[in-house]
Amino acid sequence: MHSTIPAKEQDYLTVIHHLYRLQGRYPFLDVRQIGKSVLGRGIPALQLGYGSDRVLYAGGFHGCERLTVLMLLRFAEELCAALDGDMECAGIRARTALLGHSLTIVPLVNPDGYEIALKGPGGAGKRSSFIAEINGERDIAQWNANAAGVDINHNFDAGWDILHKMEAAAGITGPAPRQYGGQKPHDQPETQALVNLCYDCRFLHALAFHSQGEEIYCRYGDTPPKGEQMASLFAACTGYVIADTEGLASHGGFKDWFIKEFERPGFTFEIGKGENPLDPAQLDEIYPRLREALMLGIIL
Repeated sequence: MHSTIPAKEQDYLTVIHHLYRLQGRYPFLDVRQIGKSVLGRGIPALQLGYGSDRVLYAGGFHGCERLTVLMLLRFAEELCAALDGDMECAGIRARTALLGHSLTIVPLVNPDGYEIALKGPGGAGKRSSFIAEINGERDIAQWNANAAGVDINHNFDAGWDILHKMEAAAGITGPAPRQYGGQKPHDQPETQALVNLCYDCRFLHALAFHSQGEEIYCRYGDTPPKGEQMASLFAACTGYVIADTEGLASHGGFKDWFIKEFERPGFTFEIGKGENPLDPAQLDEIYPRLREALMLGIIL
């Protein structure tokens, strides 16, 4: 199908426009808000299917990783079109895939960080001076954190105390463009929104999308055996490599918390290769490699 999600930069309001345009075209798509960011921007979620076997896909954790948002939007559009026309997506019949299953997509977990990385301190509105001060002379295009200077993927309650000490040892002791995990776990509204969603829905497994590296992370603590098996399938159909996290990426992430809290498979996909923010034109190359894994993620 010809996608209406272009491989170019999209600001927050344009992303929201795409979501509600999809809902208008496909009435079976439910679009709702699971929470609000530090600056009050809504955190949107899409719901397809109403089966009891629930799966979560989430992206846009880091401000400069905007390609993950576009990728999830493009998949949502293709899946909706396949459901509407009773067609296949990546060789899998869409309506069959959703029998007994449901998919929740949170394409943009960190809307404030997204706007800051795209537009500079002005994207933070009333917090623009604060953002400019803590960013200093760094390239704002590589901003990861939210509008409070907290890295959402360091803010989850999975080895957070260990990570907090590692951050301090690395000289990260307060709000920063990246890698500061906050004063305590789940103290950010974006984190709370995703945590509450997981408690409400009790997903069978969760896929988190970041960039870059063409790697898949599936291990944390007592990794469920099914997680290893699923990761092998995902690696086989994407060409990505299964890897282990290291250093400041080894605790505090959403995938880590999901595995620890629910004892169910959780995954981080590092899509694409290069330096963040990846050129959005790469979407046309990256997305086709992920389509089959995205469909398999619903039914496994």
